[in-house]
Amino acid sequence: MADQLLEQVRDAVDGQIDFEGQKLAEILATAVLVIVGGISFLVGFFLQDIALALKIGLGGTALTFLLIVPPWPFFNRHPVKWLSVGGEPAITSAQQNIIIDEKMFAK
Repeated sequence: MADQLLEQVRDAVDGQIDFEGQKLAEILATAVLVIVGGISFLVGFFLQDIALALKIGLGGTALTFLLIVPPWPFFNRHPVKWLSVGGEPAITSAQQNIIIDEKMFAK
């Protein structure tokens, strides 16, 4: 029973994100934290309430966590196509021509 539950949790959180998704996640996390931090500071400053500022900051951090940590599908829009194991070499002998000063040299 516990193994099945653990396996379901693993399947739910074992998502893949691509390199573009990593870049997007970093930008989103930075932007959300900066905006929430600014709002938290301004509210705390104008209302002179540090407890409220801390609550807003912690809420924004929790929101950022929920936005970034799960592997949402929009983080995997550009999956990487890896080469097959033991497949053909990436460069064939016909492609190994080097051009230097408009002269072609074969490797």
